[in-house]
Amino acid sequence: MAAGTIRYWAAAKAAAGTAEEPYTAETLAEALDGVRERHPGELTRVLLRCSFLIDGNPVGTRGHETVRLAEGGTVEVLPPFAGG
Repeated sequence: MAAGTIRYWAAAKAAAGTAEEPYTAETLAEALDGVRERHPGELTRVLLRCSFLIDGNPVGTRGHETVRLAEGGTVEVLPPFAGG
């Protein structure tokens, strides 16, 4: 298991009630399962619209279960932003 940090932005930050928190997971899917357990409700709905960066690299359309997380890594949770 890798340990790192999840950072929330904009609507995700508001729904989580925090700017960041630790994760312990091997994949993005496992990390997000932990997020849903800790923050049921609005954040779970916001996550459906989010994109993700892993250590600065976009996840894109890859399956979250295939995205490995590194020790000391960072997951950025980015909801859609208004504007251009």
